Amino acid sequence: AMMAAIGPLGAATTEYIVVDRHTGLAISGFDPVAYFTDGAALPGRETFEYPFAGAVWRFRNEGNRAAFAANPGIYMPRFGGYDPVGLARGAGVAGDPRLWLIVENQLFLFYTPEARSAFSHDPGRTTVAAEAQWPAVRRTLSP
Repeated sequence: AMMAAIGPLGAATTEYIVVDRHTGLAISGFDPVAYFTDGAALPGRETFEYPFAGAVWRFRNEGNRAAFAANPGIYMPRFGGYDPVGLARGAGVAGDPRLWLIVENQLFLFYTPEARSAFSHDPGRTTVAAEAQWPAVRRTLSP
């Protein structure tokens, strides 16, 4: 699926979100709450959608949709779903929602299993490097 970035989320965050440019779905339609509640990458359902920050988010059930609507910042992937390993290297690479980790109550998505493995060895250092590169990388993304 082709992914594209959309604009900033607003005052709460400055992140761009990985969105399928054909469907408008954030993180390929996977339920962002399920990573936390089920410990799994689970696809959302069309009947449980929530528009937020210029993207359509899908959920497995009404409870997950309500939890996200109440506080999206808790469940949205860090760096909008861009791979933190790629960001640390100065590249905006969309993460695959099936390749994920939760570290310090934050969801991270990765482009490859190797990137996820590299991140897991030192998530703090990689996150700091990704944060340092994120402003410059964001400027290269198409809104």
